[in-house]
Order: sequence, then structure tokens, then C-alpha cells
Amino acid sequence: MATAGSKNRPLSPHLQIWRWGPHMFVSIMHRVSGHGLVVGLALLLWWLGALASGPEAYALLAKCMTSPIGSIVLVGISWAFFNHMMSGLRHFVLDIGAGFELKGNRTWSLVTSVLGVVLTVAFWAILLLR
Repeated sequence: MATAGSKNRPLSPHLQIWRWGPHMFVSIMHRVSGHGLVVGLALLLWWLGALASGPEAYALLAKCMTSPIGSIVLVGISWAFFNHMMSGLRHFVLDIGAGFELKGNRTWSLVTSVLGVVLTVAFWAILLLR
């Protein structure tokens, strides 16, 4: 039976108790990048529809995707892909049972975030500098 003093306590560890760390950031960004990949899927379907619809539809798609806003969206989708991939590889290692030590978990969380950005920059550098 609960006592009167226990009514104000949280039922489980809450954000007020945990210190924020890189592993929490990576977890949130994994979800954000997953939603970004849904936007990428919608654009892929638009591209396929434009290919099937003819030159006018494809010209509209090309105009939208080569605009400054379209370029930002494409860079964001590529970041979402690489970030989600790196975070997924980190989770794969965690599922094996490795990487749960605090220092290692923190290090690989930071590496995951940095690699997502580095791979995005490298991808666009290869595309734009060829």
C-alpha cells in the first residue's frame, strides 16, 4: 500500500532524475532521422510518378528539387539516411551485448553523430565536385 509521501514521486526514472548525455541525443536523432526517411520515401514515390507521367511532370520535379529549398530538403534526407544508418549500426552492436559501458557508450554515441554529418558532407562533396 502506498504511503502519503510516495504520491509525489515518479513511478519510474524520469527526465528530472537522469542526466542528459550523448546516448539520449542519439536516440532522439534516430527517431527524427527515421521520420526524415519517410519524407525521402515520399520524394522517391514522387520521382517515380514523375518518370511515369511524362516530361512535364518530371520538369516540375526537377525545378522543385533544384531550387534552394529543394537542395536543403535533399541534404536533410541524405543526413537522415546516414545518421539513421550509423545509429542503427550502434544499436546492432548494443544488441550483441557490447558497448554498454558508460565511457564506451558515450564515445560511440558521439562518433555516431559525427559520422552521420561527415558521411553526408562526403556524399555531397562527391556529387558536386565530379
